[in-house]
Amino acid sequence: MPDLPHANRLRTGRYSQSGQIYLLTAVTHHRDPLFGDWRVGRLVVDQFRQAHAEEWADSLAWVVMPDHFHWLVELKNSTLPALMLATKSRSAQVINASLNRRGPVWQRGFHDRAIRREEDLQAVARYIVANPLRAGLVRRVHDYSLWDAKWL
Repeated sequence: MPDLPHANRLRTGRYSQSGQIYLLTAVTHHRDPLFGDWRVGRLVVDQFRQAHAEEWADSLAWVVMPDHFHWLVELKNSTLPALMLATKSRSAQVINASLNRRGPVWQRGFHDRAIRREEDLQAVARYIVANPLRAGLVRRVHDYSLWDAKWL
């Protein structure tokens, strides 16, 4: 997927709204499967927890796949670009340090989708955490270690 000059901006017509629920997706640079090692994937999870501790967002569900993540959040005291910049840059620093490597970890930008209030959040969460099943990485969700959901 090529880096697009506008990929770091929100999609046209989208804005960050405190209290709004978003499904966020970020992909590794060149789709490198950096998170095939669950210990490296936990470094991303640590940044989800940091965003919660700093009250930028509440994590409702997430999964870290080998080359991307999906993160369902309720936005709090931040904007989507600031939240994703902090999460991606902080995780890139610790990932590069832990792997003794240099260079980009993430593709530029991110995908965001606002979740409408009438949508079933638990169904969205189940869809997110079932990602490893659909990808054929495991036979049961509980066999995959890099996921969580508020309701499960």
